[in-house]
Amino acid sequence: MSARAVFLDRDGVIIRPELRNGRPYPPVSVDQVEVLPGVSESLARLRAAGFRLIVVTNQPDVARGQQRREVVEAIHAELRARLPLDDIRVCYHDETDECDCRKPRPGLLLEAARHAMVDLGRSFMVGDRWRDIEAGHRAGCSAVFIDYGYAEARPEQPDACCGSLPEAVDWILARVAAVDQGISARGAHESDQ
Repeated sequence: MSARAVFLDRDGVIIRPELRNGRPYPPVSVDQVEVLPGVSESLARLRAAGFRLIVVTNQPDVARGQQRREVVEAIHAELRARLPLDDIRVCYHDETDECDCRKPRPGLLLEAARHAMVDLGRSFMVGDRWRDIEAGHRAGCSAVFIDYGYAEARPEQPDACCGSLPEAVDWILARVAAVDQGISARGAHESDQ
């Protein structure tokens, strides 16, 4: 059977972004990386439930010449050292590049799912921006929106809205338990016939 995964946006989901004029921006150096409260414990809960943990992040500042790729990679090395992540997938392109990997397109999720043999229909995307939610839905995942009230467009029809990753994990684990319980109950009922 294929694995389940939780795809996680990076900035605003696992690390604190810098807010400017109500919009989130990534840290500019490893020194600025701050893992958000409850993230480590939340990821451990997902791991214990059998999920693969895959970060999918747009980092267009590299294409724009505002950030160096080596700095982004150093931030990711720091996250891998501190958190139980299975993979980190990055789109370094800007919107004008018309790539398949920049969210809201689902390329990062599809590529990671192929690599890790993930069943997208049993997986989840957690993000704090409309692009994350749309990418999750386009890939066939359930999508959980962490709502910080940014001054920007909101996602259309997320499967759940939460205030933090710990809340999102509570929802995901409850949803999985309900689905698994339904399958178990249906299986037991079918074997009675």
